[in-house]
Amino acid sequence: LTMRKIKHIFDGDYGCEESANDEPMVTVTLISDSEETRFVSVSDRWLIENNLDVGSIWPENQIK
Repeated sequence: LTMRKIKHIFDGDYGCEESANDEPMVTVTLISDSEETRFVSVSDRWLIENNLDVGSIWPENQIK
């Protein structure tokens, strides 16, 4: 099983183009123990609800 940590959270997807129905999304950079990089997009609210931040271990069931 590969363990991944959050290396970076990019909130550049925030902006004026958001509509009232869309949740703010962020792009998360994940790095594996073998230095493989992967990018995933999730809602900012989901990160907060799951207490995830830079350096946190990423839940493997959330990788698509």
